[in-house]
Amino acid sequence: MEKVTINNEKQSLNNVLIGENVRIFNFVNAYGCSIDDNSKVGAFVEIQKGASIGKNCKISSHTFICEGVHIEDNVFIGHGVMFTNDLFPRATNPNGSPQTDADWTMIETFIKKGASIGSNATILCGITIGENALVGAGSVVTKDVPANTIVAGNPARIMKKTNN
Repeated sequence: MEKVTINNEKQSLNNVLIGENVRIFNFVNAYGCSIDDNSKVGAFVEIQKGASIGKNCKISSHTFICEGVHIEDNVFIGHGVMFTNDLFPRATNPNGSPQTDADWTMIETFIKKGASIGSNATILCGITIGENALVGAGSVVTKDVPANTIVAGNPARIMKKTNN
């Protein structure tokens, strides 16, 4: 992988480790993350520091991948998927001072090989979505999703097991 920094009117990539044959479309903001071989990142995506995207992934437009999200190989992320990394977000501390990085705990999220997440899903932090699992569009995932399972709804519930 090669470390890349590009800043122009259509892209902002700062200290991003990029594998071979990666396609990154316009208006992507990525910094301090990694994107492995043959992955595609759609327009208007943000990928924050410490996030990782595996090989052969497709990240659709308008998706937010925050610090602490780890996406393994062959994963599909639909349009407008939102990840979180803080269960109790606050703008200020109890004394009214603005919060800084030292004032909160980042919680990691893991998306395992071959998983698919439908458009407009929200994935709360601390979750593991298992291998070949499928998250239905618009779902709110609040707990782990077992491998080879389809979940949907708010909160996401198991709809059926698959044979993948």
